[in-house]
Amino acid sequence: MTDLKEWYRSKAVWGALIAIFASLAQFLGIELGAEDQQALADTLVTLAGALGGLLALYGRLSARNTIGKR
Repeated sequence: MTDLKEWYRSKAVWGALIAIFASLAQFLGIELGAEDQQALADTLVTLAGALGGLLALYGRLSARNTIGKR
């Protein structure tokens, strides 16, 4: 594994967070099946990627300095 990606684009990270959430939800009496957890992970990875892109675009458009070499 030599490819790097942001943590929020990792299905493993989101899967772990969702597993923790699912355990807490089950403790509260809410059931989340494996298919529901997978669908939630896919959705969150997609949303996190879109949000990251929007933040990058906003950052570039609102920047006061230009990009380039000195």
